[in-house]
Amino acid sequence: MDQHPPVIVYPTSETGGRRVRVDGAILGLAHSVADVVDLLAGVGLELSPDDVVTSRLIEWRGGGPGVWAESPS
Repeated sequence: MDQHPPVIVYPTSETGGRRVRVDGAILGLAHSVADVVDLLAGVGLELSPDDVVTSRLIEWRGGGPGVWAESPS
């Protein structure tokens, strides 16, 4: 059964940062893996930075956990 992960980290915005969504609700804007950890902790998902990077619960769009700023044009 194909099911979308409950956590989605969107591509970087033009102003910086990546939106983080859990089960359809936007939690906020993350500028690092540590920010993702903090946002998820706020909704009861206690994950370490290593867990955030490797978890199958998280879908990274527009680049993986190492992408936090737009590339210069």
